Amino acid sequence: MAENIKLEVVTPEKYVVDEEVQIAVAPGVLGEFGVLIGHTPFLTTLKTGTVRFTDVNGTERFVFVSGGFAEALPDKVTVLAESAERRSDIDIERAQAAQERAQNRLAQEKAEDVDFVRAKAALERAINRIRLAGTK
Repeated sequence: MAENIKLEVVTPEKYVVDEEVQIAVAPGVLGEFGVLIGHTPFLTTLKTGTVRFTDVNGTERFVFVSGGFAEALPDKVTVLAESAERRSDIDIERAQAAQERAQNRLAQEKAEDVDFVRAKAALERAINRIRLAGTK
C-alpha cells in the first residue's frame, strides 16, 4: 500500500481539511495539478475551483476554493485559500442568490458604481459552488 500525504485546506477563519490523503488535485492558475507523496516542492497561485482528493479509505471528496496559494512538499500539501467550503457545506440557495446578484450587476452596462471585475469574480465563485454542490 502506498504512503499517504497530508492535506491542509486553510482559510483565514478555519481549517477546512486537515487529514491524510492518497492524492490531492487542485486548480492552479496555470492548470490543474495533482500531488502524491514524494512530490517535488513548489508554490503556485490558485484560481477559483475545486480541490479534489481521495481519502485514506479511497473515497473521492471535494472542497470549493476561491483564490489563494498552494504549497506542495514531499509529504504535505497546504492550500491557503481566501475562502473554502466542503461540498456538503455549500448552501445552494445562497449560491444561486449570489449568482443572480452578480448577473444583475453585470447587466448594468453603463452603471458607474458597478465594479465589473468584482462582479465577474462573484459570478465565477457562485457558478463553481453551484456546479460542485449539484454533482454527486
